Amino acid sequence: MRQVLSLSLPVADVAGIKKIAKKRGYPSLSAYVKFLFQADNELISETELFQSAQEARREYQAGKSIKAKSLGDLL
Repeated sequence: MRQVLSLSLPVADVAGIKKIAKKRGYPSLSAYVKFLFQADNELISETELFQSAQEARREYQAGKSIKAKSLGDLL
């Protein structure tokens, strides 16, 4: 089932959003908004980022990190 969502935005913002959606190849403004919503849902939260950074710090302090001279050394 579908439901219509109405937004009230300044004319300049609407024009800019339409221009970006078209430039990025979206068939409609709705498709672009759906993409943005999905992308936002996939973002890591501040809490998850902080926990990841704390875990990385613990691993580094425990000597579990690798000192690589280049990206190739990690692969």
